[in-house]
Amino acid sequence: MIKTISILCATIALLGLAGCAEGGGDTGQDGGIKLAYVTNAIDPFWTIASEGVAAAEKEFDVDCAVLMPPKGLVDQQRMVESQLANGVQGIAISPIDAANQVDFLNQAAALTNVITQDSDAPDSDRLCFIGMNNYTAGRAAGKLVKEALPEGGKVMLFVGRLEQLNGQQRRQGIIDELLDRPQQSLDNMTIDPNTARIVGDKYSIEGTRTDNIDYPKAKSNAEDAMASIEDLACMIGLYAYNMPLCLEAVKEAGKLGDIKLVSFDEADGTLQGIVDGHVYGTISQQPFMYGFESVRILAGLARGDQSVLPENEFLEVDFVEVRKDNVEKFWAELNELRGK
Repeated sequence: MIKTISILCATIALLGLAGCAEGGGDTGQDGGIKLAYVTNAIDPFWTIASEGVAAAEKEFDVDCAVLMPPKGLVDQQRMVESQLANGVQGIAISPIDAANQVDFLNQAAALTNVITQDSDAPDSDRLCFIGMNNYTAGRAAGKLVKEALPEGGKVMLFVGRLEQLNGQQRRQGIIDELLDRPQQSLDNMTIDPNTARIVGDKYSIEGTRTDNIDYPKAKSNAEDAMASIEDLACMIGLYAYNMPLCLEAVKEAGKLGDIKLVSFDEADGTLQGIVDGHVYGTISQQPFMYGFESVRILAGLARGDQSVLPENEFLEVDFVEVRKDNVEKFWAELNELRGK
């Protein structure tokens, strides 16, 4: 893969199509600024982010392709290669496997402005990261569990991938909060392995089940957890689609009310679950702003404006805790942003 990018680098340089990260001000072949917003999967979460991209395209007078890889890492990297070959002037990407994509991202960053959004790759040459503090958000989700289940109990976590840094950090924040551990730093974080139960005074984390963004597998994971863990007290969905599928499984098992549900993100099924009283709450990371801010920064960089880069290479988008008392207001505001 690195060899492929290297060949692209040479070809693009010879053709004079690449807008280098240091340059700025170059435009696409038709005179307009061309950008790319690359997600880590196909999911309703990214549909909301793409609406933020569309709003920013109009405001900052650019064209931005939204690319959603259907089959993970290989598709994501192929999409980036295609954009580089077409002389894109900026890429905002949510890395699928940060640790193993550093070289790939560095090669891309040698050709154009590269930023990360939603999930970071801090060891790469990306110019900045746009997103929430996933560890702090994880601790906030842990607090929701404590509110929903004050007496304690057995907890199971569900997530698409643990290779992504955002999933790792959210998971660790939840674990640390439920076990009343001290706050950790993003720069030097100890990650509990997903190899055994993690037991505290009141809460036990029975495990973290991954599904690789496979919806039937995600629902099956929830069903298996209920069948195999006696007295399972709480399910936590770390990705947008996890909670609607957990909720379906709990309904079908006749365990509504018996198993508390806590989530991340703002899928309609999750928000309806909160309205109905079946889901206790969710942590929304405001994906509309991920799309909007990514385009704003990349548009500025393409025009040679380095001042758009945030201090410390991190533009933090605040998360929102959504419970029954604020869900309808939150949902209405979200739909207004989406033009619904």
